[in-house]
Amino acid sequence: MAPRLLQNFNGGRAHIVTSNPTAVEALHVTLGKLGVSASFPALIDGRADLDPATLQAERDILFVDGDLDNPLALDIDAGSRQPPVPVIGLVGVEAPSRLKHLVNLGATAFLRKPVQGAAVYTALFLGINQFLLRGDLRARLDDMDRRRRGRRAVVKAIIAHMQDAGVDDDEAYECLRRESMRSRQSLEDYCEAFMKKRAGIHGQTTQPRLIGHSAERR
Repeated sequence: MAPRLLQNFNGGRAHIVTSNPTAVEALHVTLGKLGVSASFPALIDGRADLDPATLQAERDILFVDGDLDNPLALDIDAGSRQPPVPVIGLVGVEAPSRLKHLVNLGATAFLRKPVQGAAVYTALFLGINQFLLRGDLRARLDDMDRRRRGRRAVVKAIIAHMQDAGVDDDEAYECLRRESMRSRQSLEDYCEAFMKKRAGIHGQTTQPRLIGHSAERR
């Protein structure tokens, strides 16, 4: 299930990275009306005095001026271009290189400079919720990939249990599934642990059984 869309931004914390506060004065004022505190990190040699490690995804929002040259060093996920917090681009010069830079930072919404107060809520709504949706999608894809890689362990465990218990593939699968549920693990994780445990038993005349399984049928 996709995350619920966020509509109330009260308690948020905005960091406005710009060298021209006058152009974003309406942004500062409107954020306050929406319950979002705002600060302007100092620029030191063109870089914002802001530690990305202190940012919290559930609270912080970055507004980044696209007219600045590389003002932030964010740890962007290489696979999804997902930044650690929502990023909203502040657009002045609409040069492709400037827009590309904001996209590479992971911006999910944009505001034109000088900022108009009426556009702020829409940018927040789009920027934050697109960030949440992208994060949810990335988590789903990672889980699918992990499960896909785990299918190999499932197949091996089914074959091993068929040999150990003398049952067919359907019964072996159902037994593994029941035990994975009982142990509160995914089937893939349970089968991987089962095979590691099985492989670690050496010099025994009997093979390991699943916990709670009935005597081997021959």
